[in-house]
Amino acid sequence: MTKFFVTIIITALLLGSCKKDLTTLNSDPKNPTMVAGSSLVTNAERGLVRTLSSSNVNLNIFRLIVQQWQETTYLGESRYDLNTRNIPQNVWAALYRDVLKDLQEAKKLIPDQVTDEQVKANQLAVVDILQVYAYYYLITTFGNIPYTEAMDIDNVFPVYDDAATIYADLLKRLDADIAAINTSANGLGNADIIYGNDMAAWKKFANSFKLKMGMTIADISAAQAKTIVEAAYAGGVFTSNDDNAMFKFLASPPNTNPIWEDLVQSGRQDFVAASTLVDQMKQFNDPRIPLYFTVDETNGYSGGDPGTSSSYSTFSKPDEVITAPEFPGVLLDYAEVEFLLAEAAARGFSVGATAAQHYNNAIDASVLFWGGTQAQATVYRTQPSVNYATAAGSYKQKIGIQKWIALYNRGWDAWIEWRRLDYPQLQPAYRALSAMPLRYTYPVNEQNYNTTNYNQAASAIGGDKVDTHLWWDDF
Repeated sequence: MTKFFVTIIITALLLGSCKKDLTTLNSDPKNPTMVAGSSLVTNAERGLVRTLSSSNVNLNIFRLIVQQWQETTYLGESRYDLNTRNIPQNVWAALYRDVLKDLQEAKKLIPDQVTDEQVKANQLAVVDILQVYAYYYLITTFGNIPYTEAMDIDNVFPVYDDAATIYADLLKRLDADIAAINTSANGLGNADIIYGNDMAAWKKFANSFKLKMGMTIADISAAQAKTIVEAAYAGGVFTSNDDNAMFKFLASPPNTNPIWEDLVQSGRQDFVAASTLVDQMKQFNDPRIPLYFTVDETNGYSGGDPGTSSSYSTFSKPDEVITAPEFPGVLLDYAEVEFLLAEAAARGFSVGATAAQHYNNAIDASVLFWGGTQAQATVYRTQPSVNYATAAGSYKQKIGIQKWIALYNRGWDAWIEWRRLDYPQLQPAYRALSAMPLRYTYPVNEQNYNTTNYNQAASAIGGDKVDTHLWWDDF
């Protein structure tokens, strides 16, 4: 009898354990079926900033295009070879797959996971602002893109929407987000690694980005730009470097500055300063030059000519501040906002001060951000060659050149502003493989698999070529 009961007990335990195991067989603890929407926002923010900050030649070569850096040995990207490394495809995937997809999923999950209506509204507003931001870079890089059908997982052949129509919708969305923000309520908390719970900061960022979007279309629609810009300014834009939208990288992997990963951790010696930027800064006696670059072999500052093989040991290199693992990635900063306001004032928009005052504020903000002093900034901008009243050229030339210098290490934004303002007047790289890119060609995958919609998009913008002017780049 004893053996009989023992057998029953053992059998019951085994059956019980088998039943318990069966219920979890289809559960993968490493790939949960449900995640917090806020965690997807964290991942999207990280992906977005890493894409903008990267110096990987497979992804982000804008520092080379705008002649801030020059390659040492492998020169294809300095000469505008976009296709060998499939760079347009990588940019497309980084923004659509790694950023917009996560934000779209977060937008679906948050309404069911957050009970406080004000907090929910704030979280959804932040998610949408980030989506608008990501779409801005896709539009200004490619032109017409998938938008209304872009996030439909069941549609592998999305149509391309007209870029100007998308842009108008993005501006409407941004206005709705600004109106939805409650600055006295919480946001995403620690899941937001840009501003955290500071919804007042997000509102200021949204208005500042609205200012940027308004100025982007100033050449093709001055009246509309004026309305957008003046409303953004009245709503409250950045007023100091404390407002800067930054992703604070950490000193240890895996959340380190991608430039550190690309150059220091990997032991690469791929880049030196570009002579175009270094020579301009030397001409202006710019106090930021030792903050941007190391000294060269003669203890001075020099750079390689765009498109030429440039010895790593001979020329200045990106400064160690930039290549530190914890150096932050920047989404938008006060200096850029003030340059936008300077241009707006020069165009006759009402933005609270003169073009010269905003121009001075922008230069001061940049010098201080990079570690210079107010005294250095003042001496710099009062030189006849830099002073707004005496510097050469139109407001586009004065602002364009200074903005290009201030947007150092933000090559993507420098590329957008160079195309829009047409200054500085960069010359094509040595042995360039094409004209200087005014846009990226569409990804090869789109050409091969979404062919019908690709062909329609290419025709609509005037041809899938790097020298096709996009709709907002009128001159």
